[in-house]
Amino acid sequence: MKTMDVAMYYNNNDVRIEKMPIPKINDNELLVKVKASGICGSDVMEWYRIKKAPCVLGHEMAGDIVEAGKNIKNYKIGDRVFVSHHVPCNSCEYCQNDQHTLCHTLHSTNFDPGGFAEYLRVPEINVRNGTYLLPKAMSYEEGAFIEPLACVVRGMRIAEMKPKQNILIIGSGISGLLHIKLAKAKNANKIISTDIENYRLKMAKKMGADVVINAKENVPEQVKKHNDGNLADLVVLCTGASSAVKQTLQSINTGGTILFFAPTKHGVEIPFPLFDLWNKGVKMVSTYAGAPKDIQEAIDLIKTKKVKVLDMITHRLPLSEIQKGFKLVAEAKNSMKVIIELGK
Repeated sequence: MKTMDVAMYYNNNDVRIEKMPIPKINDNELLVKVKASGICGSDVMEWYRIKKAPCVLGHEMAGDIVEAGKNIKNYKIGDRVFVSHHVPCNSCEYCQNDQHTLCHTLHSTNFDPGGFAEYLRVPEINVRNGTYLLPKAMSYEEGAFIEPLACVVRGMRIAEMKPKQNILIIGSGISGLLHIKLAKAKNANKIISTDIENYRLKMAKKMGADVVINAKENVPEQVKKHNDGNLADLVVLCTGASSAVKQTLQSINTGGTILFFAPTKHGVEIPFPLFDLWNKGVKMVSTYAGAPKDIQEAIDLIKTKKVKVLDMITHRLPLSEIQKGFKLVAEAKNSMKVIIELGK
């Protein structure tokens, strides 16, 4: 039996390189050799991940098809692909109402075993509804950004972001930076970004934020100071810190929209100033994952360089050093996107 190396997650400080059998595929499935896989901020949300440990994580991936079932018609060995781990059924009431990420099927699907493995099996439904050819000019590393950018594309779509809006992004991790880049691509008027880490504030500025604010300051007042006395038209919450949620609620302009992109820990309750939000006519929306059309838009944005992503990579590590990668991402101080390279 042929085996492969995988990164088995037990907790953020215990990610072990172990051996597993290379998955066998049936006539309707694909076997993909993973080339690049990004560590997502959600991968280090220990309270969320620990429930399923031990497991092989990793969902921001790109690679090569090395085996194809005999019934596969649209893909062949040698094709370079991005594969979505969660895919919708495209037929339930949620999918029919453009709410694909609420689809029960989407929440139950995954590839086998995960992106932090040398090979993964792509189940039939993922082949049908979640496998995308990489454009010729797109690198594997760029392909690893398709999934996180698709999540951001969906968020901005749900929030109905408009050109010339003044946007506040709370939290300058990788999702915050992707929001900055997408907001610029969609012609935002002014982009303000916050964080408590100076490293991330510098990165936010480098990636296109017009103004950066240390989140330890009075954020609403600083927003008004840099925005002609006005609060933000759109506030995007990209961190689950309770203090950041409060800043989000206090920083929205009359008639504005709040996008809850990041969650708090399960069970955390946040008091809402309901009268103020009601009186100001504030719209609040939340988002999860990316739908197929968001994935396609993300591919197009990266392909055309309207959203450049490679400058966000701060670390490239082999699978054998993935524990170092998890430590970097969990500390959230001196790194941005960490890419695990599994083959040239």
